[in-house]
Amino acid sequence: MRKLSLVFVAAMLLVTGNIFANNVAKDDPKKDLSIQIGALLENTSFTNDDIDLTAQVRFTLNNQGEIVVLSVDTEDERLESFVKARLNYKKVEISNFKEGEKFTIPIRVAGA
Repeated sequence: MRKLSLVFVAAMLLVTGNIFANNVAKDDPKKDLSIQIGALLENTSFTNDDIDLTAQVRFTLNNQGEIVVLSVDTEDERLESFVKARLNYKKVEISNFKEGEKFTIPIRVAGA
């Protein structure tokens, strides 16, 4: 009887260990999307005079995983054109997205 309870405890420890081992933190798709958008917006031609330019970008993803810019809310036309040219219809790698889901991200031009 003692051996049976010892085997039972060992089996429970093994099962519990496997459960915790499989509980790996999953990547956040929105964070991955944000990183990819940041990479698409790198290497700007803005000067130090253009620091503090900001915009709110609304976009969605189509069925092919491409960004479709809906609006760029900013007072600077150059920034609006830049964001649209860099992001519109650029393919991003994202898992488990819903076609047509709308996203809003803030954009800020930072100095070098």
